[in-house]
Order: sequence, then structure tokens, then C-alpha cells
Amino acid sequence: MSTVSPLYGSARIWATAALALATFMQVLDTTITNVAIPTISGDLGASVTEGTWVITSFGVANAISVLLSGWVAQRFGEVRVFMVGVIGFVITSFLSGIAPSLDMLIFFRVLQGLLAGPLIPLSQSLLLACYPPEKKTLALALWAMTIILAPIVGPILGGWITDNWVWGGIFFINVPVGLFVAGVAFWQLKGRETAKLSQPVDRVGLALLIITICAFQIMLDLGNQYEWFSSNRIIALAIIAAVGLVFLLIWERDEPYPVLDLALFKHRNFTIGSLSLSLGFLMYFSSILLLPLLMQEHLGYTATMAGLALAPVGLLPVVLSPLIGRYSCKIDLRLLVSLAFLVFAGCYYWRTFYTPAISFGWLAWPQFVQGVGVACFFMPLTAITLSGLPPERIASAASMSNFMRTMSGTIGVSLVTAMWDNQEKIHHANLVQQINPYNPVVQDSLSGLMAHGFSMPQALGLINQKITQLGFFMSANDIFGLFAVLFIVLIALVWFARGPFSESQDGAGAG
Repeated sequence: MSTVSPLYGSARIWATAALALATFMQVLDTTITNVAIPTISGDLGASVTEGTWVITSFGVANAISVLLSGWVAQRFGEVRVFMVGVIGFVITSFLSGIAPSLDMLIFFRVLQGLLAGPLIPLSQSLLLACYPPEKKTLALALWAMTIILAPIVGPILGGWITDNWVWGGIFFINVPVGLFVAGVAFWQLKGRETAKLSQPVDRVGLALLIITICAFQIMLDLGNQYEWFSSNRIIALAIIAAVGLVFLLIWERDEPYPVLDLALFKHRNFTIGSLSLSLGFLMYFSSILLLPLLMQEHLGYTATMAGLALAPVGLLPVVLSPLIGRYSCKIDLRLLVSLAFLVFAGCYYWRTFYTPAISFGWLAWPQFVQGVGVACFFMPLTAITLSGLPPERIASAASMSNFMRTMSGTIGVSLVTAMWDNQEKIHHANLVQQINPYNPVVQDSLSGLMAHGFSMPQALGLINQKITQLGFFMSANDIFGLFAVLFIVLIALVWFARGPFSESQDGAGAG
């Protein structure tokens, strides 16, 4: 914890700008990539499924890094770790932009994720240290606005850069921003280093965690390609992940400095809050990858148009989040979260009616309405998760919760892309069964196409292309429908949390 005095005047303005931009840079990097996946995959000679590894590799590395960020900051000092993270993020962003192959891009994204882990928690703690106690709420509001704005800017900027420059530009954009952050942070924070505390690190637990997570994530990423458990490779990865998890849980139970603080799950509100946040984020994050894939692969949208369709999700949170933050102390947070899940369920049900004839408006409107859910989702669930914990457990609980949320988003991307592909095959097979020479609709379609100069093989190929397009839409609708049902289930789950939701009430959330 920093013991330095607050900053005032222009020094505080500069420090606030740099620290807020650091958060903005990382969140932007997460949202800007989604719309570029089809272009990256095509340019590097990979399938779209393989292209999603650009997202999952970053997510896994980032999740592990988030867990360790508190220990690293205590060991080396918050300012030093923050500076190394920013400079490293800039370098790995540039290397990602010039990566000549998918393998190299994934390697640089892993490094980028590791270096990015401390940026968000440290930017928040360093920013709070720059403000006097009576203005810390203002500091948090300014910090939170960067997280809210990034999902608006990210898809549009990512789409425009991909369409009008090169896909590497979505990573190059971090370079000038990161250099500005590093320069201003060094200028304003160089004399504000925090006290260092040397604590042992759980090396065995960390090794088991890395082995378990990597084996599980690789299994998910490669499962569809190798037909899941018909492949010895997938079976071996599953066994490694399962055995690693068992040993990890056994080891962490008695470890005095665990990398995973399992004792936190003895607190009811932490368990309910972190599970609700993780499962909700799994569905939310995976859908903001699925939607641009659907638009670009099967509607012919450019990356820019896909980004414009996604961006409205951030508009309402800009207005609502400050109000929710101001009045949340007067409202049962379970009501806000229930509203969020209800809005999410309604928007995903809305999307189950998507067809290849869907208009841009019908793609953008659910995103706009879903902004109400986003505004009522993150902050209230975070407050529920941390409620009832003693002050000395807050940092550990926040790290664990962020780890679970990040990993859930990464797992969701892998699961949804696999489900999307598998369900399409089922729908495609069912639709093809209706294509026979005795079906009058098929006869009319073939006659019409041949009358326009298509040969019989060309006409059949075009019909098959349309069936594939419809199959992917039906598959996406299946996923959206499943998400709608699961969000309704989550409404029931969140009501198992026990109020009041105040961090200062020691033990209130336990039991």
C-alpha cells in the first residue's frame, strides 16, 4: 500500500490521464481484436477457429499474470512493475503487428498477456494514491469511464484499421499510446514508489496451475480439429488437465501462501458473486466474438460494418454507470444484477430470430439494449463478490475473481466456436436431406439458376453455399437460445448471496 502523499494540480491531471489510458489501452486491445479475426486468419493462412487462438492465448496468459500481479508488485514495487508492464506491452504489441505467422503471433500474444496482467489492478491502486481520501470516488469514476468507453471505440477502430490499413495496425495503435503512458508515468510517478515486501511464492502451485490451464485450454482449442475424444492427443490433454487440477487442489489446501486462495470459497457471497460474474462473462464475451464472425463470414460485412454493429453496447453504460455507482448503496445489488441478467436473456432471445436476411438495424439494436445489462452487471457483481470480506482479504479476492472471469471468457470463446461449427454440421445434414430432384422448390430453384446461365454443378454448388449459410445462422440461434435460458438460471443463483453488501462487515458473507 502506498504511503506517498496525494498529487495536486496539473501533476494529478497528467498522472490520471496516463493511468486511465493504460487501462483503456488493455481493454481496447481485448475488444479491438474480435472484428479482425477473419482477416488475420485469412492473411496468415489459418482457419477462423485457429484465428481465435489469438484471443485465447492472450486470455490464458493474462489470467495467470493477474493472479501473480499482487505478489510481483509487493516484491518489486508498484511503479516499477507498472512501468515494465507498459513498456513490455508496447514492445509485444509491435511484435504482434509484424508477426509473419500464426504461431509467432500466438507466441507474442502470450507474452503480451503476461505483461498486461498487472496493468489494470496497478493503474487503479496508483491512481487512488494520487487523490486525497475525499476524492477517491472521483478517481474511481474517471478510471471506470475508460473501461466503459473502450468497448465503443474498440470494434469501430479495429474494423476501420483492418479495412483501410493492415490488421497489424490493431496492435500498432498501442505503441504511441503506450509510449505516452510510459513517459508521463515516469515523469509523475518516479518518486512515488511503494514499499517493497518480500514474500515467498507458491512455485509448486504456480507450476501445477500453468500445466492444468494450458492443457485444458489446448484441449478446447484443438478438440474440434481432432474430433475430440476420438483422438489420443485430446485424451492425453484431458488426463493431464484432470490430474493437474486434483494435485493443485490438494496442494493449495495446506499451502501458507497459495497461488489460488481456495479459502475464499468459504464465503458465500464470494462464491456466488464470482460464479455469477464468471458464467455471465463467459456468455457475454464469447458472443462478442461470435457476432462479428457471423456478420463477416456469412453476411459479407466489412470489419468496419461489423464494428459499427457491435459498438452500441457501450452507449448506455456511459450514461447509466455513474448513476448506478452513485445510488447503488440505496438499492439491493441483487435487483440490479437480476435486471442485468434479464436484459441479457431478452437480448439473446431476440437474436434467436436472426436469418441471412437480417438487417443492420436488427443486429445493432440488441447491442444497444444490452448496454443496460452491461451497466448493471460488472460493478454490482464485483461489490457482491467482495462483500463481507475482511480488508486484508480484498486484494486476494479481487485477484481470484479477475482470474476466474478472464479464464471464463477464454474458455467461452473456445466452446462457442466449437459449438457453432458442430451445430452447423447437424443443421446442414438435415437441410441437405430435403434437397432431392422430386422436391418442387428444388426443381424451381435449379431451373431458375440454369436459366441465368449456371450449369447444373454450379447451381447445386450455389444451393449448397446457401444451405451452409443458413446452417451457421441456425447454429448461432441455438447458442443464443441456450444463453438466454442460462441467464435466467443465473438470476436464481445470484439471490443465494446474502446482504447487506458492504466490504467492511467482516464475515457477513461467510457461511
